[in-house]
Amino acid sequence: MSSSTAPSGGAANPADPAGTAEPTETVKKLRPARTNATRQKLFEASMDLIGERGVAGVTVDEIAAAAGVSKGTVYYNFGSKSDLIAQLLRHGVDILLARLLSVRADSADPLAAMDEMIGQAMDFMDEYPSFARLWVSENWRTPSEWQDTFTELRERLLTVVRAAIDAVAAVYPVDPGVSRGSLETAIFGACFVVGLDRQTYNPERTREQSVTAIMASMRGYVRK
Repeated sequence: MSSSTAPSGGAANPADPAGTAEPTETVKKLRPARTNATRQKLFEASMDLIGERGVAGVTVDEIAAAAGVSKGTVYYNFGSKSDLIAQLLRHGVDILLARLLSVRADSADPLAAMDEMIGQAMDFMDEYPSFARLWVSENWRTPSEWQDTFTELRERLLTVVRAAIDAVAAVYPVDPGVSRGSLETAIFGACFVVGLDRQTYNPERTREQSVTAIMASMRGYVRK
C-alpha cells in the first residue's frame, strides 16, 4: 500500500499530495484582503483611532474591534501592524486618486479642471483628516517605518498633479522661470497642509477659500 509523504516539518496536504503548494505563512502574506469592504472598514476604524492617539498608540486588536472584524482576519490578510498601516496608506491614496482622476476630463478648461481637482482633495481631507495628519506626521519623519511606501505613493499623487499642470501649460502661456517640480510639490503639499490646517485650526474657512488659496500658485504660473 502506498502512502503520501509529508513535507519535512508538517503534515501531508491531501489537496497537494506532491507538496508543491507554497508554505502557509507565505500564502498568508501574499493573500490580499478578502473584500474591499473589509479593507474600507479597517481604514475608517484605523483613521478614527490614529486621529485620537497617533499611530504608535493604536494596536491591531483595537483596530480589529473597531472595524468589527477578528484580529485573526487582520493578521491573515496583512501579517503585522506595520503591513496593515502600509496597506491602509495605499487604500487611502487609492480613494484620493480616484477622486482626483474623476474630474480631470470633466472640463474643456484645464484651469477649471485643476480647481475642481483641488476641491476634491479638500473634500477628501474633510472626510479623512486623520489620514492627512498621518501623512504629514510620518512622511517627513527620518527614518520612517513606511518610507518606501510613502515614496511610491507620493510619486503616484505627484504624477496626477504633473499631468494637470501639463494640461494647463498646453493651453495657456506659462512662466518658464517657474520650476515645474517645485510647482508640483507646492500644490501637492498645500492640499495636505491647507486641508489639515482648516480642519484643526480654522474650520470657519470654506472649501472655496481653501481651493482659491492653493490655486493662487497655479494662476501665478499662467501669464496674463
